[in-house]
Amino acid sequence: MHRFGISWVAALAGGVWSLAVSAAEPQGPAAPAVTVVHAGRLVSGGTVRDNQLIVIAGNRITAVGAPGTVTLPAGAKDIDLSRLTVLPGLIDTHTHLFLQGEDPAQGGYDVQLLKQPLAFRVARATVAARRALAQGFTTLRDVETEGAGYGDVGIKEAIEQGYLAGPRLFVSTLSISTTGGYNLEGYAPEISVPKGAQLIDGPVEARRAAREQLGHGADWLKVYMTHRSWLDRDGNLVTQPTLTVEELKAIVDEAHGWQRHVACHAYNGIGLQRALDGGCDSIEHGLELSDAQIAQMKRQGTWYVPTLSVYYYDWSPADTEAGRKDRKEVDLHRASFARALKAGVRIAFGTDVGGFPWTDPIAQEFSREVEAGMTPMQAIASATTAAAELLGETGRLGVVAPGAFADLVAVDGDPTVDVTRLAHVSFVMKDGIVYGPLTDTLR
Repeated sequence: MHRFGISWVAALAGGVWSLAVSAAEPQGPAAPAVTVVHAGRLVSGGTVRDNQLIVIAGNRITAVGAPGTVTLPAGAKDIDLSRLTVLPGLIDTHTHLFLQGEDPAQGGYDVQLLKQPLAFRVARATVAARRALAQGFTTLRDVETEGAGYGDVGIKEAIEQGYLAGPRLFVSTLSISTTGGYNLEGYAPEISVPKGAQLIDGPVEARRAAREQLGHGADWLKVYMTHRSWLDRDGNLVTQPTLTVEELKAIVDEAHGWQRHVACHAYNGIGLQRALDGGCDSIEHGLELSDAQIAQMKRQGTWYVPTLSVYYYDWSPADTEAGRKDRKEVDLHRASFARALKAGVRIAFGTDVGGFPWTDPIAQEFSREVEAGMTPMQAIASATTAAAELLGETGRLGVVAPGAFADLVAVDGDPTVDVTRLAHVSFVMKDGIVYGPLTDTLR
């Protein structure tokens, strides 16, 4: 965004005068701009309040309350959302900015790593970030770059410094798996092809990879605890385990020493059990959770980021082995989600967008959560207060309250009754700045 209030010509013309004033009268920092947002309905922190005023100074909320209960600063800019429902900026805790949901018939995942230049992938990732913001997702935890190195760190820095418009990012850089544990695959063994993750073997290499990624700017570490999946002769879902418990423990120990955390991709079975025994902080996907694993997650405080929506994409025909696996995964996933929810496992909103196109609604996940057993208010909490807690940002993100970042979205209607309203965001503010829609001419 262009952040300057006057043109460079005017600034140059006034340069001598400004210099003279500075020499005569030392100038302190300018007072932050003040804005008052009038919310017709405010949904935040599990409560719904009508007719609320939100006072914002700079990028922080300073007061929230009904008219007459808060002091309105003189000269404040007014934003009238009195006919809309206002919520905190939404948070997606499982995204892939460097994936674009490529059509499998056109090369799918492989074409991105083999044919697309890094600069091209970065350009598309910046559009993906802008699309997320335009949909009301003001914060993302992006869980690896899929062969694009530390590109997520660069995009995060560009957003923070004002060169790009995009959500607040928590990044995971390269991710970690083992030999034989990640794409690209299926090529002649004598040909070296790029991999979408950093591959390690043994606790020493695991710790080294963790240190490298943390040292280069990772906010979280992403670890693949399972890889290939298939149905056995009895129709059970089986997934290949990757890291050992000892390898994962080295990564977790290193991350926790840096006060960082570890997200573990795990479908089911041995790999998911190793993820829990190794101390992972969040289970990503968790298609099939046993009752014992749910109890262990509850006991350990492990987060569950289920990413329901992505598993409804690209199904193979029902009469094929791949098609039967697609449908089995969805059935197991819904049941596991419902049992984890009933048991009180902490659940945060995540979509795996990038696994499906960024042009599709991220908010479709809310409907999937409700279909699987959440109330609309629980689904909203999963993308606000719960997601903020997962990120260690309680009170700063995911809530409209004094001291929180000024991240707001507004929708028509009542999302506490109809969560599909969250797919139609009409107002987005991040850090006190209002953003307009993304041009629909971009692909």
